[in-house]
Amino acid sequence: MSERVGLVVCPQAKIYDHGLQHPLRPERVLLTWELIEAYGLDMLPNVGRLGCELADLPTLELVHTPAFIDATTRAGHGEEGAWGRFGYGPGDNPIFDDMHEAGAFVVGATVEAARAVWSGEAEHAFNAAGGLHHAMPDRASGFCVYDDPAVAIAWLLAQGAGRIAYVDVDVHHGDGVQACFWNDPRVLTVSIHEYAPEFGFFPGTGALDERGGPDAEGSAVNVPLPPGTADDAWLDAFRTVIPPVVRRFRPDVLVTQLGCDTHVSDPLAHLRLTTRAYREAAAELHGLAHEATGGRWVATGGGGYQWARVVPRAWTTYFAEMAGAELPDDLPEGWIERTEFLLRAEVPVTMSEPAESPGRGDAEIPMIARAALERFLEAAPEGS
Repeated sequence: MSERVGLVVCPQAKIYDHGLQHPLRPERVLLTWELIEAYGLDMLPNVGRLGCELADLPTLELVHTPAFIDATTRAGHGEEGAWGRFGYGPGDNPIFDDMHEAGAFVVGATVEAARAVWSGEAEHAFNAAGGLHHAMPDRASGFCVYDDPAVAIAWLLAQGAGRIAYVDVDVHHGDGVQACFWNDPRVLTVSIHEYAPEFGFFPGTGALDERGGPDAEGSAVNVPLPPGTADDAWLDAFRTVIPPVVRRFRPDVLVTQLGCDTHVSDPLAHLRLTTRAYREAAAELHGLAHEATGGRWVATGGGGYQWARVVPRAWTTYFAEMAGAELPDDLPEGWIERTEFLLRAEVPVTMSEPAESPGRGDAEIPMIARAALERFLEAAPEGS
C-alpha cells in the first residue's frame, strides 16, 4: 500500500462545461468522485483530500501565451472578437461562459497534485478533472482550453525537478504536451494511441517518426495503433515500450494522462479496450512509479465520452490502484441508482466486463511497439 495518496476534489471544475450537446460532459468527473466515495476510498487512512484554486497568470504563462490567456478570458466573458484564431468557435471548442476560470481551475487542480507530490505530502496524487492534453501554447484544441498536464510539468521543472516522464494512454495522441516540450531534453513524452490519419482521425499526429526536436531527439516516443486494437495487443504494446523507456530515462516524477476513450463502447474512437486493460495498466504504472521515481506519480483524467457507463469505473480503478485498495467487483447500489437516474438508462453493475475478441490489426502491433522502442534506444543511450 502506498503510504500517502492525494485525491484532488475540485467541485469548481464543473463549470468546465461546453454545453449539453457537447461530448465532454462534466458529470463524468463528478460521478468519478462519487464512485470513489461510494467505495470508501476517500476514507482510507493513507488517502488525503486535496483542494484546488484558480491557477494564476504566472502559472498559466509557464506554457500559454499572454495573448491566448487574454483572448480566452475576454471570449468567456462575452466580448466580441476574432476568437477563431485562438481555436474557439463552433465544433470542438465552442465559447462558453467563464472559459478562463474553468480552465484555470483545472490547471490549478493538477498543479496542486504536482505540489503535493513534489513536496512529499503525497507519493501519488490524482486529479480526475485534468488531462486536457490537446491545448497548445497559443490556442485551444480538441475540447481543451488550457493544457494542465503541460503546465504541471513546467511547474515541476521550475521547482527544481530535473527530469519528467509523461505517459499518455488516451486514445488520441497527446499532441499538446508533446509540442510544449518538443525540444526540451528534460521531458520525455510517451503516447500510445489510435493512429489513422488516412481517415482523418484527430489529431492526425503521433507517428513513429515523431521523436523530438534537434536538441531533444528521442524525447518523444509514439506508439501508433490501428483501429480495432483490443486488450491483449494494447497491453503488449504498453508493456513493450512504456516501462523500458521510462526506466532508461530515469525521471524524478512520473506524470500520466489516463484517458479512457480507448474503451470499446466509446463513441469518438475505434479501439476495443475493456476495464481489464485499465486495471492492468494501473498496476503497471503504479509499479513503475515506485521503481523509477521513488513513488512520485501525478495522474490526471483525460478523454472518455461514455460519461456514466465507463469513465467513473475506469478512473476509480486507477485511483484504487494508487491507494493500494482491492475493489469489490459489484458497484455500490446507491451509485448505480443515482447514475441511472442521471443517464435515464441502465449502467453496468460490475467493474469487470466480458473480453473482446482480438482486433484485425492486432498482429502488426508487436512490430509497431518494437519499432517505437528501438527508435528511442537509438537516440537515448542509457544514462543520457
